[in-house]
Amino acid sequence: MLQACLNGGRMRDFHPALPFTATEIASDAALAVAAGARELHIHPRGPDGAETLEPEHIAETLQAVRSAVPGIPVGLSTHWRIPPGGLSRQEPIRRWTTLPDYVSINLIEEDAEDMIALVLGKGIGVEAGLWSVSDAQRFVGLKDAAKCLRVLIEINEQDIDEGLRAAAGIQAVLRQAGSTLPILMHGDEASVWPIYSEAMARGFDSRIGLEDGNLLPSGRMAGDNAELIRAALALAPR
Repeated sequence: MLQACLNGGRMRDFHPALPFTATEIASDAALAVAAGARELHIHPRGPDGAETLEPEHIAETLQAVRSAVPGIPVGLSTHWRIPPGGLSRQEPIRRWTTLPDYVSINLIEEDAEDMIALVLGKGIGVEAGLWSVSDAQRFVGLKDAAKCLRVLIEINEQDIDEGLRAAAGIQAVLRQAGSTLPILMHGDEASVWPIYSEAMARGFDSRIGLEDGNLLPSGRMAGDNAELIRAALALAPR
């Protein structure tokens, strides 16, 4: 399965085609799905262009995306820096009434266990974001670990060998714990395509999009998210 990560916390100085508004995100989602993406990961924005968890903006964006690509699972970020930030970001999430299919929750964040319980209690799936061996060790010890939708192995290292070692260490912890959760693995910037290739070789799901990087495998800047998706699928095993 290939997931499209459309925008993240990036700004348009990173790429002019980054979608911000609900309408832009929905239009970009339609193009990404037409290119072959089967799930979406998005960061809704408020009127000021900043990331937001406020229920009205979440609802507006989810409704627009689901209208554009009905039946496609849509996930959101809950990362620590999204306003109001830190532990306080749990409060707007409690008020969500229009719900995503899943959210990503990073185990490096101090309230990860509480966040997992909160969103599972609302019937939302969880992608458990693991950046390191210590994140993996924390995750497998959680009482709700097996209830998560999948493990999200997120490689932030820019040195490829370091990134591959980090990925292997995380996988080892999961194996030793007997985890049977699906794995989605992806890189960031310099590691996007090497980690994507590693994910394909191991039969994992992966993701591609302007949240993670703006370059094609050739090193040329992609025109948009759809072009990144097409490039990824061209590299996938047939």
